[in-house]
Amino acid sequence: MANVRWLSRYRRRRWARADVAERLLRAFEEPVLLRPGAVGVGDPLLVLPVLFHLLWSGALSADLEGGLLSSDSLVVTTRGER
Repeated sequence: MANVRWLSRYRRRRWARADVAERLLRAFEEPVLLRPGAVGVGDPLLVLPVLFHLLWSGALSADLEGGLLSSDSLVVTTRGER
């Protein structure tokens, strides 16, 4: 539940920056650790809120039940799953 509460802060569309979101979706086509994947896209202060929004919206996926979301959480796009 803690993960859902955390991600719910990023549910609003103001976090949906299309340019950053598209780069994140490409970066996470294969499972990548959250922090290194975000850093590969750009400045974490700008990228992480968009990443959390994509997790909330279901465009990205991570194991939210196995433990708290962290830098070491594997994240992957859900494009192929939809």
